[in-house]
Amino acid sequence: MESLIEKANILLEALPYIRQFRGKIFVIKYGGSAMVDEALRESFAKDVLLLKFVGIHPVIVHGGGKHINEMLKKLNIAVEFVGGIRKTTEEVMHIVEMVLSGDINKDIVALINKHSGGDIYAVGLSGRDGRLLRARKIDSSYFVQRLGIKPPEGDIGLVGEIEEVNTNLLRTLIAQNYIPVIAPIGVGPQGEAYNINADIAAAAVAKALKAEKLIYLTDTEGVKDKNSNLIKKLKDDQIEELIKNGTIKGGMIPKVKSAVEALKGGVKKVHIIDGRLPHSILLEIFTDEGVGTEITLKN
Repeated sequence: MESLIEKANILLEALPYIRQFRGKIFVIKYGGSAMVDEALRESFAKDVLLLKFVGIHPVIVHGGGKHINEMLKKLNIAVEFVGGIRKTTEEVMHIVEMVLSGDINKDIVALINKHSGGDIYAVGLSGRDGRLLRARKIDSSYFVQRLGIKPPEGDIGLVGEIEEVNTNLLRTLIAQNYIPVIAPIGVGPQGEAYNINADIAAAAVAKALKAEKLIYLTDTEGVKDKNSNLIKKLKDDQIEELIKNGTIKGGMIPKVKSAVEALKGGVKKVHIIDGRLPHSILLEIFTDEGVGTEITLKN
């Protein structure tokens, strides 16, 4: 009986959050271990469907770096990174698009739909579909502003940044009760494909949709201090100093920089959470304590 009462209390704790977020859009960046471990994959699919069933509108932007690396190695194509960004020749771009749009994207869609019960469906999209993610080739300012590093020497190929998101397409799908699942492939003026950082793509989508929340699933608990303790709450004005003093570094830099840009563009809150924790999305959103780092504007 006590365990049943505890379950009821958990549901009651979630109730005000369900009421608050009903009808709102959550953009979720899906990546890391949550995409690889089978139990975590199932957990993620069920969490996303629960959000939809209680009236929240999830939009998923996924990565796939590990899968791309594996495929490139199988094909004996060099894997090269500059400042954490994959050098993307035309040959590499072909593999990136094949893996993200043709393999991973459809696998995520199938997984969600397997659990949907036939009432709600996920639909897969590449950023080239319907010119969803209109992009241009990155320039040197991208490295300084987005990644906090010096621009590399030489050309890194077909790497792009998003100029515009086709929100009409996404809102149409949401209105028809679909869950959009987006592969971060940009489309240029001539229809050419660009490799887009998934963290930055998710932030651009959240900003364009004026999402209530942007949620990053990562392979860490969240943003940590220099003693490796989780920082539960951050304001945007704290982030630059944490980058300067080396507290925030590596792959966390584009996440937090994108978070600030999304917040300044109209997103209410950004959450960086541990995708290795089953049901981490629900624990962060529907409990008072939360499990990750919450980032908001100072004012």
